[in-house]
This record gives sequence, structure tokens and C-alpha cells, in this order.
Amino acid sequence: MPAPRIVIVEDDAELQRVLVRGLGEEGFETAAVGTGAALLERAGDWAADALVIDVGLPDADGRDLCQALRAQGIQTPVLFLTAHDAVPDRVAGFNAGGDDYLTKPFDFDELVARLRSLLRRGGNDTAVEVGPLRLDPVAHAASCGGKSTTLTPTEFRLLGALAGRSGEAVRRRELLGAGWPPGAIVHDNTLDVYIARLRRKLRALPGAPDITTVHGVGYRIG
Repeated sequence: MPAPRIVIVEDDAELQRVLVRGLGEEGFETAAVGTGAALLERAGDWAADALVIDVGLPDADGRDLCQALRAQGIQTPVLFLTAHDAVPDRVAGFNAGGDDYLTKPFDFDELVARLRSLLRRGGNDTAVEVGPLRLDPVAHAASCGGKSTTLTPTEFRLLGALAGRSGEAVRRRELLGAGWPPGAIVHDNTLDVYIARLRRKLRALPGAPDITTVHGVGYRIG
């Protein structure tokens, strides 16, 4: 049976070396990159069993990176590494599609235990396809049909939440949780304004899926 393959996305060179060496000694096969862009460039080439992603990458928020992977249909379990342990930070990580959360500094044995737990659960994930739509968390952009449009961070998170559940009705409450941090005061029509902006931007992309209103529930894409 082949060793589980762990892909590490960590910009701290020393920590990256420690993780690669330590996980290798624990029987994992590892690969590592230091930026979100590097992961996206090779995401289709790596048959990863789990991802360890630093939230504070130099070119992208690790949570946005996770959303982009989910929107591409990549449902590989994700464990976030972060320096922040506040409840809103943890909630934001889970809302972005993360599966677990470990605060720096951490005990290496705990990391190994959490990864093994994720791997045991990983086989139950179902891939999500969003047709030709691609989300880029580095550029905060969406592309389709050879064209691209830039998104604001909030637009990106909302589109990621919809795209990650293509074909399903996503409730307004869930979209508010994905687009804004816990405790934020968001007016009732603010979500509708952002959805209208996303619709305009997607219409400019050939072949991009539509966002439809599910009355009394929320919105659906695809």
C-alpha cells in the first residue's frame, strides 16, 4: 500500500523543512511549496491525500486558496496552520472549506494525529465540479472561456461558497457567514447587492454558470 501523500503549503522555509523531514519519518510521502500560486500551478499534478496550508501565505490567504480548490472540485482534506486562535478565525477557516485547524506553535505529534484522522475520513468526500469556472485566490479573479474578471475579497468568498456547492441552494445565512466575519453588521440587502455584482461579472465570461435566486432560501450556481 503506497504511503499517504501530504502536500505542504508553508512559506516559512525552516518550518517547511521540519514538516517535510518529520512527516517523512512518520511514513508519509511529502511535497512542499511556499506560495498559493505554486500550489495552484501543480494542484492537478499532485494526487495528494491531504493538504497542510498556512493561512498567512505571502501571496494569498490560505482560506481563499482552499475555496478555490473546492471550486475546482478538489475535495482533498485541508488542515490549516495559523498564528491566530480566535474563534472567528477558526470559524472562517471552516467556512472556507477547511477540515481542521492547528495553531502555531504546535506539537508535532498532534499534527500527525490530526492528519491521520483526516486521512481516515478522506475517502468519504465527494468531488464537486463547477463546469469550466476557475477561481484564482492569488489574483482574486474568476476565469471562464478564455476570459477573466477581478473580484473583491468578499465577492471571491461568496462565489467560492456558491461554486463549492454547485447545483445546490446555498442559504443566505451560509453566504453571509462565508462573505463576512462573525459579528459583522451586514444590512439585509447587502448580500443581494454583492450577488448582483457577481452576476454582472460572470455574464462577461463566456460559458460561465449563472447565479439563480432560490426564493425564500438563498442562491444557487450552476
